[in-house]
Amino acid sequence: HRTSLPSPMFSRNDFSIWSILRKCIGMELSKITMPVIFNEPLSFLQRLTEYMEHTYLIHKASSLSSTTERMQCVAAFAVSAVASQWERTGKPFNPLLGETYELIRDDLGFRLLSEQVSHHPPISAFYAEGLNNDFVFHGSIYPKLKFWGKSVEAEPKGTMTLELLEHNEAYTWTNPTCCVHNIIVGKLWIEQYGNVEITNHKTGEKCVLSFKPCGLFGKELHKVEGYIQDKSKKKLCALYGKWTECLYSVDPATFEAYKKNDKKNTEEKKSSKQVGNTEESDEMPLPDSESVYVIPGSVLLWKITPRPPNSAQMYNFTSFAMALNELDKEMESVIPKTDCRLRPDIRAMENGEIDLASEEKKRLEEKQRTARKNRSKSEEDWKTRWFHQGPNPHTGTQDWLYSGNYWDRNYFNLPDIY
Repeated sequence: HRTSLPSPMFSRNDFSIWSILRKCIGMELSKITMPVIFNEPLSFLQRLTEYMEHTYLIHKASSLSSTTERMQCVAAFAVSAVASQWERTGKPFNPLLGETYELIRDDLGFRLLSEQVSHHPPISAFYAEGLNNDFVFHGSIYPKLKFWGKSVEAEPKGTMTLELLEHNEAYTWTNPTCCVHNIIVGKLWIEQYGNVEITNHKTGEKCVLSFKPCGLFGKELHKVEGYIQDKSKKKLCALYGKWTECLYSVDPATFEAYKKNDKKNTEEKKSSKQVGNTEESDEMPLPDSESVYVIPGSVLLWKITPRPPNSAQMYNFTSFAMALNELDKEMESVIPKTDCRLRPDIRAMENGEIDLASEEKKRLEEKQRTARKNRSKSEEDWKTRWFHQGPNPHTGTQDWLYSGNYWDRNYFNLPDIY
């Protein structure tokens, strides 16, 4: 796989995002056309695929015989799935209705397909499966973006479902909220916060994780902690770490003793230096020097892969993200014409042709609007190709389910979206 993009990213310093956004306070951001300079050269469908970077955690979960240990791996997978967001302040391109993306990674043991199944509201559905038939991972994401003056908050509505086929187990969860700060002035920075509850529908075990908001002095920046509990709510183990770095598990009593002691130390420090500044700061807090204190007796569940040395010039991409839009002749001959790798505005941006990217983005959005008008005139309904709506078999809530047959490579009557 390639290790860099064809062209480094542009400087965003000459562009004022404020001039665009001041008209939009409180509005749904999906309705606003943003200049392409604030994008990164990936479609949201490709960005979603980054959940799969640490697929080895799913394979590991499959191989374990204890349900608690499996849950630990699934929790580590759920945390690792958001790790690629760190410092990724470029906005992915909004997928066009009917856009698709596929990724086959023999080295990581999975293949994935996603489709943009709705445009208003924007909904992306995906379905991934283990190449050794050990798991299925699927879901649909409906990102709600809100603009709060200094920050943009993205709430990824939608359920993730992971099935471990050998154990006949299904786990479901929803992702935390992501917030990008300082979008007007200062250095952009990202935090994730909120509770993530993972349920094992077969055993009734739950893992409740809290992604901490950064807090006043940045003490909680990036922190994640929580417990795995059985169906009668007895704590089986504690999990802690940072979503940007690592996740550990430890015995709950040890964890609580450490927390108590840590709190006492913090309070002593506070009372010795009374702090006057109570206004919430928007500046990115500096993380503590010791990143994650490892409590004695802990087991490491997951550790992030370091980013490549050229990452900062490449939109802060991970090595995994760098390869997502790669296209070779062989692939071009088999993928459907709706695959994002063939999308001209993203391709132009990746190649460093910013003006062309901007023109193409406008052209594609216009083409999508026209197609929509024509459909409403002829009272035709849009038909999704690879997914259909139906109840999630484990939660009973409405979901987008894979309809099958994509990998037969028999692509006819596909919409002309580019």
